[in-house]
Amino acid sequence: MAPKKKTAKKTAAPQVPAWALILFGTLFGYFLSKSRATDFDTVLNMFLFTDTQLYGVIAVAVIVIALGLFILGRKHKAFAAQVKGWDNPPLDRKRLIGSFVFGAGWALAGICPGAVFTQLGEGKLSALFALAGLFVGVLVFLRVAPKLLKK
Repeated sequence: MAPKKKTAKKTAAPQVPAWALILFGTLFGYFLSKSRATDFDTVLNMFLFTDTQLYGVIAVAVIVIALGLFILGRKHKAFAAQVKGWDNPPLDRKRLIGSFVFGAGWALAGICPGAVFTQLGEGKLSALFALAGLFVGVLVFLRVAPKLLKK
């Protein structure tokens, strides 16, 4: 009999009321807009290394997320146990190609995928092209991923 593979125990995530999610999304979009993360020229200049302001925004976001995960882990022990069970995926050819495609799409569209809906809220119709690109990318992934997993 083969030994059982040890897996992380599945736990229910803490339930968050819908109003809190809407409030968080609204604030997130507001701060994306105020930080100029939805501005094509700002994103372009970030990739050209002529404006480093967005790198600061990204650094603050990483700190806030780390702090939030730390607090969540302290308040919800089941969540903390689940996080400790996460495995870091290996760095392989498929991930490098996917990262390149993701970054190239971000650079070509001039918008971070997370800010597309904020751009739409600002009335920037160019976001429709980025949104279409997101959907095409997901559809391509859904078609290609099963073939890659068989290898």
